Amino acid sequence: MPFAHPAEQRLAELFDSYGIRWEYEPTTFVLATDAEGRPTSAFTPDFYLPDFDLYVELTTLRQPLVTRKHRKLRALAALRPDVRVKMLYRRDVERLAAKYGLGSLVA
Repeated sequence: MPFAHPAEQRLAELFDSYGIRWEYEPTTFVLATDAEGRPTSAFTPDFYLPDFDLYVELTTLRQPLVTRKHRKLRALAALRPDVRVKMLYRRDVERLAAKYGLGSLVA
């Protein structure tokens, strides 16, 4: 399965090693549309963990670039408060890698 970033593949491997079922980018949430109803903004979380009813968004971007993702998460929370999303940041990914002996997950 092609992942957008090597860190996503490594996180999927971690889920697999612990028997955590996951789906990769299964849902795109439309956040805004134009006058004709065409999507102008959308958010596709990286993973869905069906056993936890939880979406996981992995970001290895530097902090200034994360702001756009935060805006999208806030928009999703306003539109769909029933949808649970956990954002994993670069530091979270590195901690997981160190804890589970995975080497660097972030390129």
